[in-house]
Amino acid sequence: MTPVIELRGLTREFPGTPPVVALHPTDLVVERGDYLSIVGPSGSGKSTLLNLLGLLDRPTGGEYLLDGEPSLGISETRRTQLRAGRIGFVFQAFHLLPHRTVLENVVLATIYAGIDRAERVPRAVAALERVHLGHRLSFRPPTLSGGERQRVAVARAVATSPRLLLADEPTGNLDSVTSGEVLDLFDELHADGLTLAVITHDEHVAARAHRQVRISDGVLEVVR
Repeated sequence: MTPVIELRGLTREFPGTPPVVALHPTDLVVERGDYLSIVGPSGSGKSTLLNLLGLLDRPTGGEYLLDGEPSLGISETRRTQLRAGRIGFVFQAFHLLPHRTVLENVVLATIYAGIDRAERVPRAVAALERVHLGHRLSFRPPTLSGGERQRVAVARAVATSPRLLLADEPTGNLDSVTSGEVLDLFDELHADGLTLAVITHDEHVAARAHRQVRISDGVLEVVR
């Protein structure tokens, strides 16, 4: 089967004298159904790699194939379509709209992904039920706990049936108990066949993944 992620000599440099190499030539394959953690301290290149994987930034060299489609040289419109339709994002800060209901927050993701109007609400409801929040549809984010808000963010990410769930420090704003609940949810999603890539500095979070790579000074190495 076609890998969800395939990096071939991917690099990222930033202008300077001398140029700053944020990501050295990197090869990486993430197969469909993998659960990968990318571990590294602040300044290691994690954010650079996240932005490249999420099609939020363009590499300096090499190639990135997302679900078999080359991303180098494609238009910004196509990059936006790929981001919206094939990648689900989960961030540390949740990024929920406070004056919208839980259901409305998730429906918005289906709109951006171009899901047919008739499918939007059913998909959003199904995603919220999948993360055990079917009883919170009419609530607004400020009334929810941190763990519930992160589960809404996960529902928003999976409502479009993405090929990849890309999580950036997903437990960074949560206590240890709530972090465990979110990681249990990731385990459930992985068991259902979703491909996950979790970027973290937390070794306990990283240990939950089935595969682990480490990045340091822009160099990626496979740990297991």
